[in-house]
Amino acid sequence: MSKDMVPKRIFFTKGVGKHRERLTSFELALRDAGIAAQNLVRVSSIFPPQCKLVPRSQGLKYLSPGEVVFAVVAENSTHEPHRLLASSIGVAIPADRNTYGYLSEHHSFGETEDSAGDYAEELAAEMLATTLNVEFDPDRSWDEKKEIYRISNKIVRTANVTQSAVGDKRGLWTTVIASAVLIFD
Repeated sequence: MSKDMVPKRIFFTKGVGKHRERLTSFELALRDAGIAAQNLVRVSSIFPPQCKLVPRSQGLKYLSPGEVVFAVVAENSTHEPHRLLASSIGVAIPADRNTYGYLSEHHSFGETEDSAGDYAEELAAEMLATTLNVEFDPDRSWDEKKEIYRISNKIVRTANVTQSAVGDKRGLWTTVIASAVLIFD
């Protein structure tokens, strides 16, 4: 593959949708996230070297209707009234920007937005640690004061985007999505 296929920017987005049809609730969640007009291709979980994390408002400006867009997507749905659900994307970005990082997808029931987001960040940091061939204990690696992970003395920045919702009380389908959208421009 050519270097043109390595994304230069990435942005996080999230959304929630509710409808009597599951597919329509998914479409509404995509609309809420601002990515319904694109043809999404789901990809796995590598944060590209030299890639810049940009705000959603900036990232959306790069998208065109009908465009094929690569994205890491976490999705969850329920039609059970009052059921808590969440979808989260976590990221672990190494201090050395010439190396790649990791994105993780997490989907859960009964978990708060904060808890799901923290778990997604831990997953991404753990995946990065395995590529560095080092042990990873999230409790020992987390620097509470600086809010960073230290993996084998390498500083790793983590973040997440998480969408949670409570299942519609009337039993409509409720869908939550979180996504990391890759941009090549």
